[in-house]
Amino acid sequence: MKISTKGMYYGNKDLEVSFNGILLSQYNYNSAKTDWHYHENPYFMYVLHGNMKDCNSKVASLCPAGSLMFNNWQEPHYGSKHSAEASGFHLEFERKWLQENGIPLNLWEGSQLIENPKLHLLFAKLYHEFLISDNYSDLSVEVLLLQICEALSNLKEFKAQKNPNWVDDLKELLHYDTSALSLSYLSNELNVHPVHISRAASKHLSMSLGEYIRQHKVKKAIPLLLDAKNSLTEIAYETGFSDQSHFNRVFKSIFNSSPSTYRKNITKNL
Repeated sequence: MKISTKGMYYGNKDLEVSFNGILLSQYNYNSAKTDWHYHENPYFMYVLHGNMKDCNSKVASLCPAGSLMFNNWQEPHYGSKHSAEASGFHLEFERKWLQENGIPLNLWEGSQLIENPKLHLLFAKLYHEFLISDNYSDLSVEVLLLQICEALSNLKEFKAQKNPNWVDDLKELLHYDTSALSLSYLSNELNVHPVHISRAASKHLSMSLGEYIRQHKVKKAIPLLLDAKNSLTEIAYETGFSDQSHFNRVFKSIFNSSPSTYRKNITKNL
């Protein structure tokens, strides 16, 4: 089993910045599949572009653009790429940083996908500071890291739970299928009764099907908003909204801010 020491990831490193026991890095992933390996430090992968899948001995997690994946230290896993190009932003904690800040090492167990979109906004802000890396970034990063740790400690979803096999297939359909979605269609594809899907989906997704789809689209839009070359109309269509107006309404309902205001606030110094 290969061991990835501090700052070692598969792919081409574009940029790396260290902040007092924290390592931030951006990579282009160019391998179709990595070897089985584990890391000496816990880390997060925020997928900026493309489609990835992270697999450990218990679960295979789909990681399209906008996904946030946590891998604990000494957790064996491998990654695979399912698009022509893919890139990601990494947040890696040295264990001494967690100890110095009073965060128990057993706070995060196993490896899993983080669904809560509010955490995705925190990671987008962290990525913004990573790109700037000016005289004020150390303080901003320190504050954001503590906010991230506090938010994670309050998340019920950050506890491993075993879902029926069809739930992973359902997520794959919701992430990648461009067909007109309906309970009848999902039932036929999954071979699960529509009544069972409607009753069980909210339990296993921690929200309704509609909320899950809308939040997934918005999470996919966040890294696109960081690039000023992408117009809001282009982002709306690329993430599966019917038009920019629909995109604006859904984004504001989740974050209480329009996409244009969010972009202005987070990219004004880029």
